[in-house]
Amino acid sequence: MVLNNLNYPLDFKFKITTLASDFNITDRNGNYVAYVRQKMFKLKEDVIVFNDESKSKELFRIRANQWIDFNASYSLSEIATGRNFGRMARKGMRSFWKASYDVLDANDQPKFKIQEDSAWVRFFDHLVGEIPLVGAFTGYFLNPSYTVTGIDGKEYFKLKKMPSFFGRRFQLDRLIDIDDEEESLVILSLLMMTLLERARG
Repeated sequence: MVLNNLNYPLDFKFKITTLASDFNITDRNGNYVAYVRQKMFKLKEDVIVFNDESKSKELFRIRANQWIDFNASYSLSEIATGRNFGRMARKGMRSFWKASYDVLDANDQPKFKIQEDSAWVRFFDHLVGEIPLVGAFTGYFLNPSYTVTGIDGKEYFKLKKMPSFFGRRFQLDRLIDIDDEEESLVILSLLMMTLLERARG
């Protein structure tokens, strides 16, 4: 199974009524694409991608390779067949200043890079976020964006945090066409990255 024939942009909308990190993915027409749920109380991140909020069908699984996320990588696989799409790897020290991740295919070959566009937005988001009351509204005016670049140097996707209370909305747009399997690899990587970056503020 691959994620294809998607109508961009895709909207990621986090639920604020659950303790877990859950979010819905819908397309430009409001149709369901997937429902993402991170398992709670796990030392290693463990994320299941379902067909929709009913959770009637498990599609993909994303799992961390270690319980400390410093330089962690995350395996991306299809649940029904156990097929491995590849993995996403966090870039250690640099991620403290400007988020950066590598996306590797099933053969562990580098295919894409996900990079935060502006380190200053992150800096001011953290700074203002510490101010009582005011910090709750940073989601309306401090919104980072991330670009997915291929090893060919082309920009393939753009993920943006949208103005919203508690930073609960993100939007993903595809900039140029891409192979279906590689598209699934990138989208699964972005789902995990969104969970990680939102948890960091």
